[in-house]
Amino acid sequence: MPLKTPQEYLESIKTPKNLYMFGEKITDFWNHPIIRPSINTVMKIYELAQIDEYKDLMTVQSHLTGNIINRFTHIHQSTEDLIKKVKMQRLLGQKTGCCFQRCVGFDAANSLYSVTYEIDAKLGTNYHERFKDYWIEVQDQDLMVDGAMTDTKGDRSKRPIEQKDPDSFLHIVDEKDDGVIIRGAKIHQTGFLNSHRAIIMPTLSLRPGEEAYAISCGVDIDAEGITLIYGRQSCDTRKMEEGKLDIGNFKYGGQEIFVIFDDVFIPTDHIFMKGEVEFSRELVNRFAGFHRQSYGGCKVGVGDVLIGATALSAQYHGVEKASHIRDKLVEMTHLNETLFSCGIACSSLGFQRDAGNYEMDMFLANVCKQNVTRFPYEIARLAEDIAGGSICTLPSEADLRSSEVGTLLKKYLDTNPEIPVEDRYKILRFIENLTMGVSSVSYRTESMHGAGSPQAQRIMISRQANFEEKKELVKDILDINV
Repeated sequence: MPLKTPQEYLESIKTPKNLYMFGEKITDFWNHPIIRPSINTVMKIYELAQIDEYKDLMTVQSHLTGNIINRFTHIHQSTEDLIKKVKMQRLLGQKTGCCFQRCVGFDAANSLYSVTYEIDAKLGTNYHERFKDYWIEVQDQDLMVDGAMTDTKGDRSKRPIEQKDPDSFLHIVDEKDDGVIIRGAKIHQTGFLNSHRAIIMPTLSLRPGEEAYAISCGVDIDAEGITLIYGRQSCDTRKMEEGKLDIGNFKYGGQEIFVIFDDVFIPTDHIFMKGEVEFSRELVNRFAGFHRQSYGGCKVGVGDVLIGATALSAQYHGVEKASHIRDKLVEMTHLNETLFSCGIACSSLGFQRDAGNYEMDMFLANVCKQNVTRFPYEIARLAEDIAGGSICTLPSEADLRSSEVGTLLKKYLDTNPEIPVEDRYKILRFIENLTMGVSSVSYRTESMHGAGSPQAQRIMISRQANFEEKKELVKDILDINV
């Protein structure tokens, strides 16, 4: 059964041994008002894969089994696959208006596929076949897999082996005949709680002497020794209040988890790198490239929604025909489509690795993400400009429903007799949510830090810019020989 229905996914997600939020242990997390919107978002992925209109983007034939699978479990086999990945991500951003949480594991798998092949080719290991067997299970069961890379890092001026606390970077603490024991933490874990499994990866390029930190493996979310602490987001407790107008995006949401690994056992069959420090840099770089490509789709889809909400706000206020409003909406669209163009460009110029899978153009993927660290901030600024100050001063839904002041609010917040004040509330709160609230984490803030900070992309761009070649172009034109 390669494709799960949304209900089958809901019934299949596991209860972790230890999950905490606001200092309390959480059990039936799927009913928690703060967590449930993030589950609804993942369910949307499974829903769209069942709809004929979207199957070309959402599903694909596995090169491993020949079965039709969810594209989020696919290993790219062509530049067309890379392009459809970006288009699929845009679609999901349009349908949910938030982070849909399934990209990180997707990008981790495609990175590991080629790196394990190359480790085996050089060192005679069997990581690649082991990973393929693991990933066939993921495809056949339509599992959601998280990718866990970011460590807490401790003192950033020191290497992993120099840290006062060695657990600042996840590492192997013991080896058994049938596996290893790992300890440490992974932070900013998007959708970890909603996943079935996670792929662990090192967070930076490692050196000789740091072999214990060069670990990549698969782990079940409910494994013994894993503790999850739910990350706070701005305005998150609004989801626990009565009503839904103050929430903004009351259907869907993202999720970030602080994950602690306290002596977690990893069986040998789930280990895909163990001590091969010379390959850690390639794994980190390839994952970063795939994930930076992703931002040319997901952030664009959410941008489409924010632009739509801003245009509706202008319409509700009666200013949609003003020339400066139309010009700002055009600028928002221009920036958004530029991001999409970068995502499509790095996909179109993709190439085939020795393992057979396809990889995006690394240089343009970094250009894509560098633009993502800037453009969504300007799109959000223009949205706030057009929406007006009410996005951060609007009284609560309880006041709107109040028998004492509700009629006054409806009187003075009315802009058009054909537009209910409640609809104006929904749009203003939605824009607030995307630019300052819960969803701003997965739109604006994540645009800055997700898949690496801006400086990480600039370093990669500097490495790949090939200034010497550009100098030679000028020398050739001007007949310069030195």
